[in-house]
Amino acid sequence: MKVLYLITARGGSKGIPGKNTKPLNGKPLINYTVEVARQLSDDKLICVSTDSEEIANTVEKTGLKVPFIRPAHLATDTAGSDGVIEHALTFYASKNIHPDVLVLLQPTSPFRKTEHVKEALQLFTGNEDMVVAVKESKANPYFTLLEENTEGYLEKSKKLPEAITRRQDSPPVYEMNGAVYVINVKSFNRLKSLSKFTKLKKYIMSQEASIDIDTPLDWKLAELIFTQQHEK
Repeated sequence: MKVLYLITARGGSKGIPGKNTKPLNGKPLINYTVEVARQLSDDKLICVSTDSEEIANTVEKTGLKVPFIRPAHLATDTAGSDGVIEHALTFYASKNIHPDVLVLLQPTSPFRKTEHVKEALQLFTGNEDMVVAVKESKANPYFTLLEENTEGYLEKSKKLPEAITRRQDSPPVYEMNGAVYVINVKSFNRLKSLSKFTKLKKYIMSQEASIDIDTPLDWKLAELIFTQQHEK
């Protein structure tokens, strides 16, 4: 099974300017993901897809070559992952590299480890569209998540069977954490969109390992965790 590791790193972060190259615990945020990928694969099957020369230069200082600068139309605020994935697969196909599996790693997950990716890959049998990393969600559509109905009143997002009256007894709910996506390339080439995948298998990660840095508060939490780890 040939695996291509795709690290997607857009340059235009608004919540934390320069996020992907900003030092976290002494090294650029993106380097945590680069190090994980390099423990799993030869460099020739690791692709950092970025629109930013600054990110590319930061990555190449680690010794990993960035194969291209992503086209501008794939780096806007509205550009999704589908186009970025298709662009990368097309590029590697032109080099006669045809992976069976694409592992998408977002650079905003500094506590995702090599073991997490290995374990997610072990769950992939080829029958799934995707194995996706998740955490157990604290927000529960049966009890705490509400939607506004046509009359303007709030109601539960999802109705429970009448026999269940306690939150503890409701079905478990999972939230994608952005850390690992093990993608069946055949499925992607057929459907051209992750949102059309129906055969998803979960890989559960802890709350701490699932931290996805999107806001300044997320960054402060990550710094606190690193400080606590050093103290231990």
